[in-house]
Amino acid sequence: MARLDPHSYFDDTQARVRALDWHVTVDFDRRVLRGSAALHFVTPTAAPGPLDLDTRDLRIHAVATLDGRPVAFSLDPADPVLGARLRLDVPAEAAGVRLTYETSPDASALQWLTPRQTDGGRHPFLFSQCQAIHARSVLPVQDTPRVRITYTAEVFVPAPLRVLMAAAFDGREVRGEVAIERWHMPQPIPPYLFAFAVGELESRELGPRSRVWAEPGVVERAAAEFADVDAMLLAAEGLFGPYPWDRFDVLTMPPSFPYGGMENPRLTFVTPTLLAGDRSLVNVVAHELAHSWTGNLVTNADAEHFWLNEGFTVYAERRIQERLEGFEITALHAALGRAALDEAIAEFGDQPALTHLRTHLWEVDPDQAYSVVPYEKGYLFLVTLEAHLGRPAFDALLRRYIETFGFQSITTDDFTAFMQQHAPGALAAVHAKAWIDGPGVPENAPAPRSLRLDRLRALGATLPEPAVAAAWTPAEWQLYLQGLLDAAAAAPCEALDARWRLTDSRNYEVLVAWLELGLRAGYAPAVDRTVAVLGEVGRMKYLKPLYRALSAHPETKAVARATFERNAAGYHPIARQVIAGLLGVAP
Repeated sequence: MARLDPHSYFDDTQARVRALDWHVTVDFDRRVLRGSAALHFVTPTAAPGPLDLDTRDLRIHAVATLDGRPVAFSLDPADPVLGARLRLDVPAEAAGVRLTYETSPDASALQWLTPRQTDGGRHPFLFSQCQAIHARSVLPVQDTPRVRITYTAEVFVPAPLRVLMAAAFDGREVRGEVAIERWHMPQPIPPYLFAFAVGELESRELGPRSRVWAEPGVVERAAAEFADVDAMLLAAEGLFGPYPWDRFDVLTMPPSFPYGGMENPRLTFVTPTLLAGDRSLVNVVAHELAHSWTGNLVTNADAEHFWLNEGFTVYAERRIQERLEGFEITALHAALGRAALDEAIAEFGDQPALTHLRTHLWEVDPDQAYSVVPYEKGYLFLVTLEAHLGRPAFDALLRRYIETFGFQSITTDDFTAFMQQHAPGALAAVHAKAWIDGPGVPENAPAPRSLRLDRLRALGATLPEPAVAAAWTPAEWQLYLQGLLDAAAAAPCEALDARWRLTDSRNYEVLVAWLELGLRAGYAPAVDRTVAVLGEVGRMKYLKPLYRALSAHPETKAVARATFERNAAGYHPIARQVIAGLLGVAP
C-alpha cells in the first residue's frame, strides 16, 4: 500500500479515477442528496483487487462495475479526521464502478438553508464547500488533489430553483414540479473544487466571459460591486497568460458562507460581506481569480504543500491589485497581511511546526491547521525571490512555472527542483530552507513601505484630523485601528465613534477591526454590535476574532457562549466546528 496524502485513503498502487458521472436528486425535506456516482478509471483493471475510496457519513446502497457486475464492498469505522475508508473488491477488466448512495443530513460539505435563512425568504438554499477534505461527504471519491477528474452532472431539483455548478452548463429541462439541470467539466480538477449551489438565483452580465449570480434581492448590488471583474481578468491575463477556464462567473453566497471566497473554476463563490457599496473589498475577487492559475491550474499535491496554492495566489492577487490600483494601495494590503501573519505565528506559539511553509499533517485535521501562514509567509517568500531575481526575470520564471505544471498537482520538492533548473542558486541566495522548513518569518523578509504607510505610522495612537481620515481607504482604517489595538495607551473609542460612527460601519473589514478594539478596551456599545454581527454573518475571518475577543474577558465570556449557542445552527458545519473548538464547547 502506498498512501501519499495524509488526508486520503488514496493508494497509488490501485486503479486511479479519471472521470465522474454524477446523477443526484436534491431532497430538501430530508436534507440529503441521493443518486449515483459512476467512476471511470484511467485504465481498466488488469487483475482483481481492492480500490479504496474516501467517504464521510455516506450510506452506500450498492456498487457495480460500469457493465453491471456486482462489486463487494466494506466500510471501515470512521476516523475522526479522514472519515471512513470504503474498500471495493473490483474484478478484472473493470473500466470503472457505479455506486448508488445518499449523503447524510449532517454532511460536512453541505449547508442546507431554510427559506427563513435566505434573502428572499421564499425558497430553501443549498451550497457545497468541499475544501479541504469535504468532497468525501458529497460523493465517494479519491479525495486528494493528487487525483484530478473531469465530470458530468445531472441534478434533479424543485422546479422553482436553479442549480449552479463550477462547470459548463448543458441545459435545463422541466418535468412538472421537477427541473433537471445538466453540466459538464471538461478540464480536470482536484475534488476539493467540485462545487454547486441550489436556490432562487438570478444573474447579470459583467463582461463577455463573466456574470454575477445572487438571490434576486441581492443581484443588482452584487452586479454593481463586481462591475470591474472584466478589467481584473484582462489584467491577470497580462501577467500570467491566457485564462484557462473559459468563464469566470461569480456567485454571491448567503451570509453563512464560511470564507471570503472559494475559487471554484468557472464559478467563484464569494461572501456577501464584500458588498460594501464602494468596491473597496473586491481584492477578494482578485484573489479568487488569481487562483485560476495558482491553485486551480497548478495545484498543491496535498495540504502539506498548501502554500503552493495560497502563497502564490496572494502574490498574484497583489500584482493584479498593483496594476489596477497602484503601488500605494497594494502596500497597505501587504502591511495588513504582515500584521495578520505575525498574529497567526503568535497563536501557534506552542506549535511552531505549523508556521513552516511545508508542514507535516499526518493525523492533523487540515481545518484545524488552517491559518494565514501559507498565504502571507508564502507571499513574502516569493517577494524575496522576486527582489533577488528582479521583477522581469521573476515574471518570466512565474509564467514558465505555470506552463510547466499546468493541470498538475505538485509538491514543494517539485517547486524547488524547478527553481534549481531555471534559476540556479536563487533558493540558496534567499535562504529558502529557512522559509520552507523553518518556523516564523526569516530575518530577510521584506517590509512593506509607502508614503501612506509612513503617514499612518506617524499618527500612532493620536486621533486623525477629520480631513485626513475622510480620505482613508478601508485598509488605512484597519491599519490605524490595529495600531491602537497594539498600543499600550487606552484607546479613544468614545471620541472615534462620536466622530466617525464606526460602530455603525457596514464595511465588515473596518467594523471587525473596530469591534476587536472596542471589546479589548471595554467599550460597551461594541458588545451589542458584536453580538449582532455574529448573528449576521458566518465568515470565519470575522467569527474567530470576535468570538476570541468576547471570550477573553470574564464579563463577556458567557455572552460568547450564549451567542454561539443561539447562532450555531445557522453557521456552516466547518465554521461551527472551528468556533466550538475555540470556545471549548460542543459543536
